[in-house]
Amino acid sequence: MTADFPSAIPEIPVSDIRVAVDHYCRSLGFKLDWGGDEEGGIAGISRGSCRIFLTNGAFRQVYGNPKPVVIWINLSSCEEVDALYQSWTHREARIVGAPERKPWKLYEFTASDPDGNGLRVFYDFAWEERA
Repeated sequence: MTADFPSAIPEIPVSDIRVAVDHYCRSLGFKLDWGGDEEGGIAGISRGSCRIFLTNGAFRQVYGNPKPVVIWINLSSCEEVDALYQSWTHREARIVGAPERKPWKLYEFTASDPDGNGLRVFYDFAWEERA
């Protein structure tokens, strides 16, 4: 058995699959990979190697995954954080706060979706200070 894990895929609880898919694709630049109807209750979306599942209330009823949740997206530099912030701002995404350096050594900003779920986009600069 390998000690390495693949990337985790978060499940984001949403009220309406179609509204959520539209928001994530139009405002955040994701693409719909599969699903996306209320009957199935789940949609798989992606942007590059980032994959996310969106699930409605009926799908989550068995598991009890309540909303809202926060998903952290780890980028490779402050410049990537700034570029994504600019892109999402241009696409009229729901930006909660502009990028800034936090005392916990992350450069980050937060956006939200129509259901109040948060997307915290960050770069961990702590290693730069240790070097």
